[in-house]
Amino acid sequence: MPQTPNRRDFLKGALAATAGGAWAASFEERALAAAESAPAAASPAAPAATPGAAPPAPAAKAPPLPTGRLGKHQVSRLICGGNLISGFAHSRDLLYVSPMLRQYFTDEKVFETLRLCEDQGINTAILRTDDRVIGLLDAYWNKHGGKIQWIAQCRATETGPQTEIRQAIDRGAIACYLHGGVGDRWAKENRIDLFVKALDVIRAAGLPAGVGGHSLNVPLALEASGVELDFYMKTLHKADYWSYTQEGAHDNAWCAEPEETVRFMKDVKRPWIAYKVLAAGAIPARDGLRFALEGGADFVCLGMFDFQVRDDVALVRGLLAGDLKRERPWRA
Repeated sequence: MPQTPNRRDFLKGALAATAGGAWAASFEERALAAAESAPAAASPAAPAATPGAAPPAPAAKAPPLPTGRLGKHQVSRLICGGNLISGFAHSRDLLYVSPMLRQYFTDEKVFETLRLCEDQGINTAILRTDDRVIGLLDAYWNKHGGKIQWIAQCRATETGPQTEIRQAIDRGAIACYLHGGVGDRWAKENRIDLFVKALDVIRAAGLPAGVGGHSLNVPLALEASGVELDFYMKTLHKADYWSYTQEGAHDNAWCAEPEETVRFMKDVKRPWIAYKVLAAGAIPARDGLRFALEGGADFVCLGMFDFQVRDDVALVRGLLAGDLKRERPWRA
């Protein structure tokens, strides 16, 4: 009996047909075929199930990932991002994706994902500061025995008590940073005074204080002004994927000046956490992670589904142990 072709066989056959056929494979089909033809990241294969047998024992914990220091804490070079967990997807015009994420990431799935990150050697997550995240972290730490460290993404205001910052400080964050949207706006308006006021609240509590930004104007303005801060969150990804557009138009780009960012950050002496390194799923992980680490990032923040964690960790381990061509010294 002829075998049923698997997904890879189908994609390869379809692509071969395009050479002499009248139709052209879509970009998604070409990307999937390329990804499925590439060598897989090294990760342990799951044992085959035996009918009636007990479920296999949990896999042994992986060794910790290499770390860098942020304040008094050692932080894994790969950090778990929080947009997916909070149900926020940059999904172009696909309106159903964010609601689908919120259905997928139940409380139990969040706990499972954080536990898997820890088991694979990731010791830190960057998460929003809101009631759900605070409740999940409280349960994960105090009821489920979790140890993952929390870097808090905080929205700051022009006036007022900086509620999110104070919540993060009070509820166990090891560091706080100002949300990238806030950083972009204040840098554009040249409101250095607002950066200083918000950062002072964090630093007064003894926590590392950072600033996020999609625009290179954020670190440019802060470095030129001599503002005291402890780290940057700055986007970094290539500009060569098919849907890239300048200035984030159509929700396709988050780093409009990748090469300029690499050149400027080379001389910045503060730690740098790179984010949006896969352009919200438009760039293969192996390419985006290498570009960010070779571009000088000290840490990479990556949103991950539970089923992606092992492969992403394996990629980062391999890159850090391999022949990274960095010009920027490690700053953490």
